[in-house]
Amino acid sequence: MSQRPGGSDDAPENDGGRFDRLPATAADRRVPGRATRAEVLDWWDERFGVPPETFDGHTFWEKGSGKLWAFADDVPSPIDVEGVGMTFLRTRQEHWKPTTTAVKRWGRLATRNVVTLSPGEASAFAAGHDQALPRWDGDWGYLVAAHELAGDPEPIGVGLYVHGELRSVVPKGYQEELPDLSAADAGAARSE
Repeated sequence: MSQRPGGSDDAPENDGGRFDRLPATAADRRVPGRATRAEVLDWWDERFGVPPETFDGHTFWEKGSGKLWAFADDVPSPIDVEGVGMTFLRTRQEHWKPTTTAVKRWGRLATRNVVTLSPGEASAFAAGHDQALPRWDGDWGYLVAAHELAGDPEPIGVGLYVHGELRSVVPKGYQEELPDLSAADAGAARSE
């Protein structure tokens, strides 16, 4: 355990150089401000309707200040490695934010706060462009942005909806220029 600067308190602190497993509940929390497994599961359920049992078999880890990772296995905690599993969620900020990786993996299970974009909107979103979207009448904040693929919504990434605008928060490494599929859809509709 490390000591707080200038204090004699033995309370453990977050160590940004290693992964620590999230505590199961608030009663198990030893590091102030660290999210718990229960809070993470509740958040995914309340925000997106993803059932908690979806994450059975996964452990959750914090490295850094509020950078959570999901791992489909278990290892001793703490662990000094560069990565374990996939980036999953950002906490320790006013509004928790799911990562694009997590939304692409589990977003198709979401039943709430999913905005389905038209082909043109989906192309603009995937390229990282913000756009007016006054038709959305759901919650403000982070959403699963999706487009229809083979009759089902397919997640593209994380969007931030505020003041009638959908902001693309797709990281540059995930951004891609897609063809505007609205013209192709219109042509297919005419040929039927």
